[in-house]
Amino acid sequence: MNFSTLLADELQADWLTTVLPILRYVLFFIVVACSVIVIITVLMQSNSSEEGNPITGIQESYYSKNKGSSRDGKLKLTTIICASIIIVSVIIYFVTEIVNKS
Repeated sequence: MNFSTLLADELQADWLTTVLPILRYVLFFIVVACSVIVIITVLMQSNSSEEGNPITGIQESYYSKNKGSSRDGKLKLTTIICASIIIVSVIIYFVTEIVNKS
């Protein structure tokens, strides 16, 4: 037996082996919940073709300047936040999977 493998086995605590599966279930639930929220918010957003033609340029109006405080702006922000949470949760999920296998 190699001393480094014995040391590595002793360093992995019992709480780590019990917490990681629970953490993976929580992360999976967060990903599923955020995915449902992203689907709903994308479907609730209005069509962006009403704003103007992107080739000729979008016309500046009072509505386009204050779009962040409108309903579509809030839905877009919610979509971005939930997508970011999904990305971070998936990365953490797979890191915990790697740690649990080692």
